[in-house]
Amino acid sequence: MTLWHGRFGDGPAEPLLAYTVSLPYDRRLAADDIAGSRAHVKGLVRGGILDGDEAGAILAALDQVEAELSDGTFAFQRSDEDIHTAVERRVTEVAGPAGGKLHTGRSRNDQVATDLRLYTKRSLVEVAAGVLALQRTLLARATEAGDAYLPGYTHLQRAQPVLLSHHLLAHGWALARDLDRLLATRVRADVSPLGAGALAGSSLPLDPVGTAADLGFAAVFDNSLDAVSDRDFVAEALFDLALLGVHLSRLGEEVVLWSTEEFGFLKLADAYATGSSMLPQKKNPDIAELARGRSGRLIGHLTGVLTTLKGLPLAYNRDLQEDKEPLFDAVDQVVLALAAMEGLLASSTFDTARMAAAADSPYAAATDLAEHLVEGGMPFRDAHAVVGGIVRAAIDGDQSMADLVAAHDALGPDAVRLLEPGVSVTRRTTRGGAGPGPVAEQMDRYRARLAADHERLDRG
Repeated sequence: MTLWHGRFGDGPAEPLLAYTVSLPYDRRLAADDIAGSRAHVKGLVRGGILDGDEAGAILAALDQVEAELSDGTFAFQRSDEDIHTAVERRVTEVAGPAGGKLHTGRSRNDQVATDLRLYTKRSLVEVAAGVLALQRTLLARATEAGDAYLPGYTHLQRAQPVLLSHHLLAHGWALARDLDRLLATRVRADVSPLGAGALAGSSLPLDPVGTAADLGFAAVFDNSLDAVSDRDFVAEALFDLALLGVHLSRLGEEVVLWSTEEFGFLKLADAYATGSSMLPQKKNPDIAELARGRSGRLIGHLTGVLTTLKGLPLAYNRDLQEDKEPLFDAVDQVVLALAAMEGLLASSTFDTARMAAAADSPYAAATDLAEHLVEGGMPFRDAHAVVGGIVRAAIDGDQSMADLVAAHDALGPDAVRLLEPGVSVTRRTTRGGAGPGPVAEQMDRYRARLAADHERLDRG
């Protein structure tokens, strides 16, 4: 029996049920649906719509349904179109006539919006905790790295040497922005739609403010039409997750590159690598590759939901059923990716000697030579041209770059020291730069940020 059977002479056709059913995936909202139902019952009592005996019977039935769902004994039926229908049907079976009053003053429109906001609030905190764990691992590896350095790249061409710790924390700061976005989206999702009804509220003495407080929401809806149709919080969450996925993809891309024999900067632990079914020598960075590949899936979820929302008139439309699967999958994939990438980075070994050898090319000190000339009073464009000419001559000619620098009137033997291994990276002194001094200060700021974000998560 459907929730709307009174209006129809015939039961729903099998193709309709098969196409519209959402129970296979929205059953994960069961705990949220039961929590919302408990709050709704308490609100109906405060409004004088339910008496104490009726409320007690319904609440006891909700407890039983929760237990059955938890232990796997809940028996779903063909008519259970979604988790909301299933819970209400079973509550009515257990509580008898009182159960038929559970839906008083409530629509599945405000019910599902409430459930989904509760799920989103909780899930964003779970994702944020995973982000923080990965950030802590990056800090630990950056601390272990000490004075190790490697080439920094632009256009995937070697540019200037940077401390390994500086490179790792670059990913950490991007993740800090991700965490900030997740928590900001949670704030905007923290609004209760319960009491908005199908679209216009109710003539019954409901208690939206009280039910919002019972459910732990920080605010209550201001407009019933907006309350049941708003999925901004889903779109925002999907954007946050997609951008987080992009950041994980970038980190994964570097793991893929660094673990190749061509780079040789990183060695994967056996537990976080895979082999080949045909090539015995292979050790593959599948976690990093999947983090890279699944970012497209996350972007697709965001695009799909935005496309669904763009053409909808107020208020609720069944199109909004398409908000759940993308959100559920995005949360699942990001939670898995964060844990896998955290384990991969925690267990990997950096080949710092290989990194240093790649960074110690004299050409990597070209900017230092130009800045040396600037310190002597030469305009930067002139200095750039002088050093560029030396680099070209070294590449094309028989003399080394050191010999050319030593022989140049504006540089000379003193400037040759800038080409020595490990010197260039020590010369970055500006705030946020890649040298030892700025990086030490940066790590202090990063630790403080992690501590502050940890407190934000603890506050919920």
